[in-house]
Amino acid sequence: MSSEADLFAVANPATPLAERLRPKTIADVVGQRHLLDPGKPLAVAFASRKPHSMILWGPPGSGKTTLARLMADAFNAEFIAISAVLAGVKDIRDAVSRAEATLAQSGRHTILFVDEVHRFNKAQQDAFLPFVERGLVTFIGATTENPSFEVNSALLSRATVYVLHPLEPDELAVLLDRALQVAMPKATLDARSREAVIAYADGDGRRLINLVEQLAIAASEAKLTDIDLGFIEATIARSLRRFDKGGEAFYDQISALHKAVRGSDPDASLYWMCRMLDGGADPLYVGRRMIRMATEDIGLADPRALQLTLDAVGTYERLGTPEGELALAEAVIYLACAPKSNAVYMAYGAARSFIEEDGSRPVPLRLRNAPTRLMKGLGYGKGYRYAHDEPDAYAAGERYLPDGMPDTRFYAPTDRGLEAKIRDKLEQLRNRDVKPSASDDEAL
Repeated sequence: MSSEADLFAVANPATPLAERLRPKTIADVVGQRHLLDPGKPLAVAFASRKPHSMILWGPPGSGKTTLARLMADAFNAEFIAISAVLAGVKDIRDAVSRAEATLAQSGRHTILFVDEVHRFNKAQQDAFLPFVERGLVTFIGATTENPSFEVNSALLSRATVYVLHPLEPDELAVLLDRALQVAMPKATLDARSREAVIAYADGDGRRLINLVEQLAIAASEAKLTDIDLGFIEATIARSLRRFDKGGEAFYDQISALHKAVRGSDPDASLYWMCRMLDGGADPLYVGRRMIRMATEDIGLADPRALQLTLDAVGTYERLGTPEGELALAEAVIYLACAPKSNAVYMAYGAARSFIEEDGSRPVPLRLRNAPTRLMKGLGYGKGYRYAHDEPDAYAAGERYLPDGMPDTRFYAPTDRGLEAKIRDKLEQLRNRDVKPSASDDEAL
């Protein structure tokens, strides 16, 4: 009898880590504080105990399913979940029949959760409308796509759209601690290992939990308790079909791609992008990294780079694999060939550093808005020079920094691409600040 029980225990897999970590209350949810902090929209909905139809729009692993389940628990409602990837109109009707039976038998309301709702066609989405309008079910749809494009207007008008954000690194760190405590309570990860796990997750809480689960299995097999970066890399490589097919970790290839683009090598850039895609990398992850490259390494030397990259990512979202990958290839080649400048990146960092160390300087009176008579009487807006009334729409000699603050130049445009013209323009204007023209004197 004992051996049969042991065999039965082995035959049944353990509850997945993601399920064991699923929050029991909104206070346990990691991230989405713009929706869940006291007074925020979803916190108010939970507190009111009055469910309403909604669409949760956010990237994978941001907590859409978790929030829907928590609402069902908070409202003591029946929870029915269907996936638009697998379901059809018949499944919708079956769900509605269950909702009607539940209401008749127990008086409980039903929350109908539809994952990947953007996968339903118009007819399938329309099938929800009569039951939502009757109040038979509260509809909660989850989507990674822009609902403005993917959800029909009739259904969209009956649901409130809530935007969920990818988890920030500090939020992923909290989730990592929870996952390790449950899956690997005796294991230790050094700082570099933790950073690697968080970087791999890329804002996706579910991906982080899955990796910890894989690490727990691998560590148990290897009888390890001290997890180092090499072990992390090896585990990630196995989980991604040996992602790089050469032994380096996936983030090394991201680094190589970024450096190839920065180094203006279109062939190497295309090579590393294709290596990543071939190894199983999420194309949207690659796209997000390319958006970063457009802002960090090109900036105003060619502002078209950012727009073209955003368009490429949007095209991939529309077309998927493999057609959409061609748009990403076009973008990575453009980024590599574009003139390079990190002037905006450096200017932003310098401005943030200055503000962190400087005091809170007041806005000069002349730059303040004066919508009321009282504010005008206090001198708000007095002495402000309206640039459009000045020669060439430029108020030579005017200062827009706080009074008493030294003249500080955060932005130093390069002589490459469009920034060369920006640099020349700024030099001309600054020369006018030093030596105003006769027309400027007259304007004063």
